[in-house]
Amino acid sequence: MSTSALITSIADVEKSARERLPDYAWAYYSRTSADGQTYQDNLEAYRRYRLIPRNLRDVSIRDTSVTVLGTRLDIPVAIGPTAIHRFAHPDAELATAKGAAAMNTGMVLGSFANHSIEEFAEAVPSGIHWFYMLFYKDRRHMKRQLDRAERAGYTAIFLTIDQSFQPFFVDKRIGPRPYPVPLRFPNIFDVEPPHAVGSTEYRDCLAAAVKEPATWEDVEWVRDNTRLPVVLKGVLSAEDARMAVERGVNGILVSNHGGREQDGVPATIDVLPDIIRAVGGKAEVYVDGGVRTGTDVLKALALGARCVFIGRPALWGLAHNGAEGVEQVLQILTDELSLAMARTGCAKISDIQPSLVVHQSYYGIPAVRAVQMSKY
Repeated sequence: MSTSALITSIADVEKSARERLPDYAWAYYSRTSADGQTYQDNLEAYRRYRLIPRNLRDVSIRDTSVTVLGTRLDIPVAIGPTAIHRFAHPDAELATAKGAAAMNTGMVLGSFANHSIEEFAEAVPSGIHWFYMLFYKDRRHMKRQLDRAERAGYTAIFLTIDQSFQPFFVDKRIGPRPYPVPLRFPNIFDVEPPHAVGSTEYRDCLAAAVKEPATWEDVEWVRDNTRLPVVLKGVLSAEDARMAVERGVNGILVSNHGGREQDGVPATIDVLPDIIRAVGGKAEVYVDGGVRTGTDVLKALALGARCVFIGRPALWGLAHNGAEGVEQVLQILTDELSLAMARTGCAKISDIQPSLVVHQSYYGIPAVRAVQMSKY
């Protein structure tokens, strides 16, 4: 029996990845901020929501397709920007992109990718490509990056706003040092520095180029200097969501960086309804963090997300079996979502309405009151 035949859940893929990845790679992908409270809460929060199925509906055929930023995806699950796929597979982001393309869904190419904007697009011409750009001190450099993405056929620009200061991949336990696999970041510099990635010298070059922290004025500048839709990733505040809409942002990705930045912030699924209300339909809203099952996807869509993004599960799939492993992760989530849709009376994504899900407190509070009343 093949290894892939033994994989039936995202948890299985995670276990396989842990067995295959070297310790330094697993440590980097698994890193959380502080004691990992936010990372754990991302996972546990989905379990606090309960589904209210509708029955006696014709769900013999289910359509999981959705439109994101004007592009049709076969599934409402896309791959968010993550760094250094080279740790998981020699083909790095190219393999991840092939897995996404096989499922006709989108992928955000990270700035800290081992392949350039152009290499990525040329390797998977049928793919749905979005680009995550850093904020730079040199606006001319930013304009060149935006133009490169447009020429290469990318259809959106993602900006991360919850990372005011970059960690630049330094393990505090061992300090700056070159990594044990060859890395390059061709989407950061016009000409790459002559230093090993991870070294103190390379880190100094990054610090000299990247603007920290960025401001709303930087977002406005990007919006005014590209023809592509702009998505802000890292929004947790309803007020920030309103400000983004006022500045013409096209999409908002509710995210806490997978618990890798500020610990102690809320789980993304808990914040999502507030963001939906604040945006008021003036921009598309997505969510990431903690998605591990198709039922999680269903809950996120019911609470208002147009699409969910995954990070670590895609990297686990890449480590498990390259492009086929990424495709397998997406297929597992798709199969689970389709089954959950059938069991809750949803034949298409638009059938997934807010009434499908309630927070567990909806049942917990009456139960407490019943116990209290029984004492009298």
